[in-house]
Amino acid sequence: MQRFQLADHEDSLLPDGNWKLVWNDEFDGTELDRTKWDYRLSMMGKRHPAWTDKGVHLDGKGNVVFDILMEDGRPVSSQLQTGYNFMDEPVQETMFGGDHLQWPIGKLKRNLFTHLYGYYECRCRLQQCPEGWWSAFWMQSPIIGASLDPAETGTELDIMECFSTGKIVAHNAFTGGYGLDMTRAKAGGLDGLDQKAFHRFGMLWDKTGYTFYVDGVEDGHISENISHHPEFILISTEVKGYRGKDHKSCKEAFDIIGRDSFIVDYVRVFDKLM
Repeated sequence: MQRFQLADHEDSLLPDGNWKLVWNDEFDGTELDRTKWDYRLSMMGKRHPAWTDKGVHLDGKGNVVFDILMEDGRPVSSQLQTGYNFMDEPVQETMFGGDHLQWPIGKLKRNLFTHLYGYYECRCRLQQCPEGWWSAFWMQSPIIGASLDPAETGTELDIMECFSTGKIVAHNAFTGGYGLDMTRAKAGGLDGLDQKAFHRFGMLWDKTGYTFYVDGVEDGHISENISHHPEFILISTEVKGYRGKDHKSCKEAFDIIGRDSFIVDYVRVFDKLM
């Protein structure tokens, strides 16, 4: 690995080669850059009860901070994204001309940033409490599941998912959508990370697959479900329990409101130069 230096900011750790920074957010200042990020509030055509547009703030020290808070009597947190999945937005009733015909998808939005191939890196400090919520750095295709071919319609790429303190579960490449045709490939995963420290999570994506890195050390490779479609970036948190059958928060989330944070120093995207 090699270091990439950005003035007055922490270095990136990159695979060997010649790299160019093509997109980044260092989270400087005190206001979230809404030209780069939007809040994810809906999933699969429904407003998701776990998510809010009030759960992040910039701390003025070059970090974006995700908090768990109470909203309408329930624990919630935030997800940030640079693009949109076409199946997420709730349907608004309309007509096709004078006909009562309508696709079962909501209003489409223009993506803020999507990218194909490259090295994707996030430096962050994971949440501190062992239960209640989880954090992630990942990517998704705007049209995942619109066909059976991941090259054509993309893949969910889970670069980092932390469901419990100091543990990173296996990196995933999901394709085929989120139903009967979903397939999964996985690799790597780590336990025992220093929960008090910041860590770098990266993914090299090229035409041959995905190679994952934690603090500059390779942590698995996936050569299946290869996407050749531009995808968008997400940094996210979610209260546990809402994906269960009763769609209710786990009880542990109530106990950590105001006591825990997920902190992101930067997100960077690099292209490899020939």
